[in-house]
Order: sequence, then C-alpha cells, then structure tokens
Amino acid sequence: MMRRFKFEADIYNSLNCLPMAARRKLDRLGIKISLEQWQFLSRAERLMICHAPAGTPEECDVLKQFIEELSIAKTGNPPRALSEDARKDAEPPSEPPAVLIDNARALGIQISRAQWEKLDEDERYALVKLGGKGNPSHNLQAALEELIGPARASRAHAWGER
Repeated sequence: MMRRFKFEADIYNSLNCLPMAARRKLDRLGIKISLEQWQFLSRAERLMICHAPAGTPEECDVLKQFIEELSIAKTGNPPRALSEDARKDAEPPSEPPAVLIDNARALGIQISRAQWEKLDEDERYALVKLGGKGNPSHNLQAALEELIGPARASRAHAWGER
C-alpha cells in the first residue's frame, strides 16, 4: 500500500510527479530518476514502483533492479546513483533540521518536540524533503498544516526556543 498525503493529492491521479512514497523508496535504494525518466514510464509502471515493497534488503535489491532495467529500457539511461549522504535521507532524523524549523517558523508554524515525536517516519521524511534543505518547496506549508497543524501558541517547547 502506498502512503498518501493530502498535500500531494493532485499527484495521485496522474502520477506525473514522484509522490513522497516513491521518493523515499528511491532514496532508500540509493538511486534517483529524473522527472523526465519518471514521465517516460507508463502509469502501471509508476504504480508498481509506488506500491512495491522496499522494507527488506531483498525487496530493495529486487525493486532497484526493476527500476534500473525499466529506466534503461524506456529512456536508454540508468537512474543516477545517490551519494551515501543523500541515501541516508531515507531515514529521517530524530530531531528536525534547523533549516526546517526556520522554514516552518517563516510560515507561522512552530514545530514542538511533542509534535515531531508524534510524527511517523514517512511524515518526518516528507517534511525534511520539503523544507529541510535550501529553498523550501511550494508544498511545505500545506504539509506542515496537514502534519503539524496551524501555528501553535505554545512556543516554550518549540525547537530552537530553548
């Protein structure tokens, strides 16, 4: 089953972009496919990648091989290998990155310790991907509102407010 977030609901009908579930799998596999490569795939192939299991090393090996062969067959190019640091992004941190806290604060949303701890790994991954580096995604505010909620009055326990 593919994890679905409300903030990317428009993606699920067409799968014209990689949903968070697929992005996390690719990070875990250590590969990146370009948007162009993704769009060369049929809807059924995109769905297969989104729904394929990737929880065990064997499942990851099989899915990586499938994606590599499919990408070469459809585009003539294999997926790009990710650096070890980028591959680690598949497993979100136990604390939000400072840049995510700053980006959320700029949108009027505080991320408290309790809120972060209540998030599951998929939710943390999504927030880090959308706002944990450089320029935040246009989807960050919608993701924060869905996963954290609107701006909180309790700032005493917010990250960075020690």
